[in-house]
Amino acid sequence: MKLLNAITDIPGIAVGHAQNVEGVTGCTVILCPEGTTGGVDQRGGAPGTRETDLLRPMHLVNHVDAVLLGGGSAFGLDAAAGVMQYLEEQGRGIDTGVAKVPIVPAAILFDLAIGDPNIRPDKAMGYQACIHASLSPPKQGNFGAGTGATVGKILGPTQAMKSGIGTASMEIGNGVIVGAIIAVNAFGDIISPDDGAILAGARTLQKGPVKLGSGPFFADTMQTMKKMTGRAILEFAARQNTIIGTVATNAKLNKEEINKVAQMAHNGLAAVVRPAHSMLDGDTIFALATNKKKADVNIVGAYAAQVVTQAIINGVQAADSISTIPSSRSLNI
Repeated sequence: MKLLNAITDIPGIAVGHAQNVEGVTGCTVILCPEGTTGGVDQRGGAPGTRETDLLRPMHLVNHVDAVLLGGGSAFGLDAAAGVMQYLEEQGRGIDTGVAKVPIVPAAILFDLAIGDPNIRPDKAMGYQACIHASLSPPKQGNFGAGTGATVGKILGPTQAMKSGIGTASMEIGNGVIVGAIIAVNAFGDIISPDDGAILAGARTLQKGPVKLGSGPFFADTMQTMKKMTGRAILEFAARQNTIIGTVATNAKLNKEEINKVAQMAHNGLAAVVRPAHSMLDGDTIFALATNKKKADVNIVGAYAAQVVTQAIINGVQAADSISTIPSSRSLNI
């Protein structure tokens, strides 16, 4: 099987985007085959989530039907209702005797300051994302949950850069595949895992247009933070951050194991985001196992981190600039 470097390389995993151009927001749904085990690990200090407690060990539910990633801050969680409607129509969900209840965990990011803040992902948009779901590789960049994603906001949203949603996958042996899809909306900078160079992040406060090669372009969030020690970051930084995403595998993993994969996947986020998991981010990663191939959880988790790293880089490099917010692609970084 030839992989296409996408989470949909996991047999049975389908992904759909829906977005509103005027609102500069959207949502992404990951539809799971029946019998998919779900887990989650949430590390940022400002999360917006739904149905995450039931994914943890010692809770009744073991299988999930879909995961929703959305913009719109907490308002965007409404899109999960549209995913539930779609799945109910397909006969999916836990049979309670009186109705089948689809299990749809969700996480959102803040993009209200980019477009029209009164337009947010809602039930109709969540349903539309399901209609668009496909086993083909999903679009990357300014689509779905990545439509309004930005990075590098320590100096406020006007000095940020455009980011987006990205996906990646790899085969790790014995037919076991690990994939990820990540919406990149970080407070910090995105750096190259090869040489540590900043790929996208906070820009300097120079007057007029700033061009690469004409002087300092990146403010360097870590260095900027050092200069501001003793001050509260919220005095100047944007409260508009969070990286959200999903890793998936066709490995056979129980609930405890898939939660460990979600935990280890955050290593991939921390490898290319500076800083990661701050109080200004709501960093949340879901994990899914379709339970088809035998594999060791430690190996799956180690490579889950690698595909998360690549998905983040892909999402940043695929993004297009919007309005006055440039992207690395538009600047040929």
